[in-house]
Amino acid sequence: MKKYTRDEIKENAKKENVKYVRLQFTDMLGTIKSVEVPISRIDDVLNGKIMFDGSSIEGFVRIKEADMYLCPDYSTWLLLPLESSEYGKVARIICDVKLPSGEIFVGDPRSNLKKVLKDMHALGFADLNVGLEPEFYLFKQDENGHISYEFSDQGSYFDLAPLDGSQEVRRDIVLELEKLEFDVEISHHEVGPGQNEINFHFSSALEACDNVQTFKQVVKQVARRHNLFASFMPKPAADKPGNGMHFNCSLTDLQGQNTFADPSKPHGLSDVCLKWISGIMKHTREITIITNPIINSYKRLVPGYEAPCYICWSDANRSSMIRIPAVRGEKTRTEIRNVDCASNPYLVAAAILAAGLDGIISNLPPVEPVYDNIFEYSREDRERHGILNLPENLKDALKEFKKSDLMRKTLGDHIFQKYIVAKEMEWDEYRVLIHEWELERYL
Repeated sequence: MKKYTRDEIKENAKKENVKYVRLQFTDMLGTIKSVEVPISRIDDVLNGKIMFDGSSIEGFVRIKEADMYLCPDYSTWLLLPLESSEYGKVARIICDVKLPSGEIFVGDPRSNLKKVLKDMHALGFADLNVGLEPEFYLFKQDENGHISYEFSDQGSYFDLAPLDGSQEVRRDIVLELEKLEFDVEISHHEVGPGQNEINFHFSSALEACDNVQTFKQVVKQVARRHNLFASFMPKPAADKPGNGMHFNCSLTDLQGQNTFADPSKPHGLSDVCLKWISGIMKHTREITIITNPIINSYKRLVPGYEAPCYICWSDANRSSMIRIPAVRGEKTRTEIRNVDCASNPYLVAAAILAAGLDGIISNLPPVEPVYDNIFEYSREDRERHGILNLPENLKDALKEFKKSDLMRKTLGDHIFQKYIVAKEMEWDEYRVLIHEWELERYL
């Protein structure tokens, strides 16, 4: 995407007849928040003088600090064609959150990712390249706009029309993304009825996280135009595949070379890559509540629907949690398959990066890949091979997270403690509810 300067933003706003500017940020749980101001306040926007009340934002509240400022990242200036009208255009700029003192707010997930990226730079790596693969379901809406829970079509993997009734929606989504200068690589129908996937080219970690937040907005807006509702919920239907967001990543050196590739080594993977894999596997259970953050996430992580349940890696096995796609060279990467779309991408990137770097710093020994279908293993087979389970529910994931010194250091005390409180409340609220299944079975 184009990198704008301050003067270029003002010039572009005038040329394109921008009337409103949306200042966007993300709360601790990954929800996009925004403040919209008229273009007459563009100087205040660019000077970081737009203030908001942080006391009502999830993970932002502090006892003595409510007033916070939105500090714009000029490189994220973007015109929003879907928001434009006869009165003029709307532009968006993504912001970091600062305190009145000018300090970065420690509860801001985007700023927290920047902090972890600095730790990466200190180790001699130039960047973390990230490619995300978000999946979503399309549901029909009735004439009043209510979700009918009826799938948009009955297609399956790579189906064409008429079975794939979503191709026109996907095409419109891709066209809107291209207006926003997304480099879309592929779009297709997924396994579930009404389920879709659109992948765009990898980029640096911060830009990839910004992009996926924008992507979700575009998908929902275009779906609404077609009288459909788009859901990124990890498991919206019990007997259908869940929505994942595979997290593809690699580290580059100061010369821009992929440090994961080494054609002279087995599997074509460097020692750096193998240590990275070992670090992620070591810390997987304690970061699962970040990669799979809600009650519903764990309904997806069950055998039988291709989502991983067990902590292992392979360069060929799609039942493994970490897969190495076949392509090598500059595109050599680790595909972390348990991540879902309910997660906060900034926290996911920070957690995975910290875990992988710990493997490199600690010089962890390589873990042997697994080539068997792990779903066919018994518990005894998995124990014999040293394969651990992912946490099976939010409560178990929370227990692992609470014990994690790595996550406390990576996220900082503020986010770490606020996240625990939020997830304890979510679990407590869920566990006292009486489910329809219980009434049908026991009443």
